[in-house]
Amino acid sequence: MKVYYAIERQKRTQIKSIEMLDAKIKFPKNKPNDFITDLRMRVSEYFETHKISKFANLSMIIKTISILSVYLATYIYLLSYNKTDAWTVFGLWFIMGVASAGIGLSIMHDANHGSYSKNQNFNKYLGYLLNFIGGSAVNWKLQHNYLHHGYTNIDGMDEDIDPGVVMRLSPHKKRLWIHQWQHIYGWFLYGLMTLSWVTAKDFAQLKRYRDNGLLEKQNRSYRWLLNELLISKAFFYGYLLVIPLLFTHVAWWQTIIFFTFMHFVQGFILTIVFQPAHVMPATNFPIPDESGNLENNWAIHQLLTTSDFSPKSRFFSWYVGGLNFQIEHHLFPNICHVHYKKISKLVKQTAQDHGIPYNVQQNFLLALINHGRMLKKLGRYDVIKTA
Repeated sequence: MKVYYAIERQKRTQIKSIEMLDAKIKFPKNKPNDFITDLRMRVSEYFETHKISKFANLSMIIKTISILSVYLATYIYLLSYNKTDAWTVFGLWFIMGVASAGIGLSIMHDANHGSYSKNQNFNKYLGYLLNFIGGSAVNWKLQHNYLHHGYTNIDGMDEDIDPGVVMRLSPHKKRLWIHQWQHIYGWFLYGLMTLSWVTAKDFAQLKRYRDNGLLEKQNRSYRWLLNELLISKAFFYGYLLVIPLLFTHVAWWQTIIFFTFMHFVQGFILTIVFQPAHVMPATNFPIPDESGNLENNWAIHQLLTTSDFSPKSRFFSWYVGGLNFQIEHHLFPNICHVHYKKISKLVKQTAQDHGIPYNVQQNFLLALINHGRMLKKLGRYDVIKTA
């Protein structure tokens, strides 16, 4: 299936109004919904037949303990290291960057989707690990669970494809002259993602969600959430920057550089896992009509806007929290990621049975290459042809 995207004057006007539509954007209910009905039945049968829970299992608990232990042990060793060897300290910050990305991908992500445990209070508090590594669990749930999962690849709604004017991640965004080089500089900007989180972005997001009514829809108080955000940021900077500045034996400016580098590693890992799942030559970027109606129902929309990658790599899948099975995650965000590999066979077969495309890249390198090609296309052409 080939899809052509064009930026036209009428669509530009329409796209600008999408932010005002919000809940008025509708998936059609009169379209055949046999695919998701059939798929849910097969997945439910899988769990019932094998007599297993859809939530975390022993391997997930072991992974949680392992990743958290690496992060905390490295941090403790960093503070107790009494030498001025900057390269060793640099290596410790690097390990913390890798481990903190693992916390986000493999633990916090499931918890904030409510899929780690059937105890939702446990999920809530485990989800605050995101605040522990510098983010905001409340903002993340709104951006990721509500906007990204609810309106995947829809310009003006899905903030994952709207990182700012310097990057063009949607064919429905205005193309600027600088975008012709985004396939080169974009990889560097990806590393700045969590630095943006821990500084200004979380505060700007919270204000935006208040202004557009999302906080009200969630029955959350802006003042309460702002105080919570200020306290969590103070705690984060206190333990991860102020204390290392006071107790490590390298120069203060080196600690600041290492702290920044740790976040660059963290941000780069997170972004190169998430972006190849949606900004790809084979994925669609649907746009609602003037009434906010989308062409396909919700389940088919998820298949057309999402791509799996590296389905056979066990360690890679272990580290990235099963997010290489992004299709399965979007269709079943309430299922813990440790089950995605098994149910991916059911999803693929059901999609084939119903004649629906199932996008998958055979390895991570190929996914990154194709994502880079998409960045280049988006940066150089107003009209994008995808296969």
